[in-house]
Amino acid sequence: MKGIILAGGKGTRLYPLTKVTNKHLLPVGTEPMIFNPIRKMVEAGVTQVLIVTSTEHMGDIVNQLGSGKQFGCEFTYRVQEDARGIAHALLLGETFAAGERLLVILGDNIMTGTLVPHVEAFRQQPCGARVLLKKVGDPERFGVAAIDETQVVQIEEKPQKPKSDYAVIGYYMYDHKVFDIIRGISPSERGELEITSVNNRYIELGEFEYGILEGDWTDAGTFESWQYANQMMLGLK
Repeated sequence: MKGIILAGGKGTRLYPLTKVTNKHLLPVGTEPMIFNPIRKMVEAGVTQVLIVTSTEHMGDIVNQLGSGKQFGCEFTYRVQEDARGIAHALLLGETFAAGERLLVILGDNIMTGTLVPHVEAFRQQPCGARVLLKKVGDPERFGVAAIDETQVVQIEEKPQKPKSDYAVIGYYMYDHKVFDIIRGISPSERGELEITSVNNRYIELGEFEYGILEGDWTDAGTFESWQYANQMMLGLK
């Protein structure tokens, strides 16, 4: 299994902090934000890792992360020149994946728990996709899972009236079909290739599983969630 960390975007919700650096290099606790997903990925045994980031601050990312030796992994880098969605960024990893299964993490996701049992469950899964869910107080900010007994029957992207309070958070696992699926989806109204469309296609195929993430979690993409992430990692919350 290989890993992809998506660390692109302009970080507009954290401006002006992101005027001179990539959002994922902002401090969370005592380390840059992106260190958390890297460490969680390596802890789960995924040590070949692709970092996808934007043109503006690629040099800063490479200078900070280097070869991956300090983390016990090996980094490859790709540039996403246009911000056209999570699925578009993931598509840049097709050559890197070389047909292997993938663990994909959004670079602004911070957690205190572990991915180990979820990655092991995916390794045992015959095929398809597995995502992590988390019960949240503001599900309208996320892709929301509609769950029928034990199965996810649909994921809605940022619904005004969520069907549950279980958000699809930024930890995804996919088999080799994901790239063909991405090529088969259409851009959303905002002109992006949505990861929710990818996940819904796996649901249609009957090849979609999920797990519930234990421990504290947040995305650190807004000033409020970035503050919470810092409190979380410093043990202050």
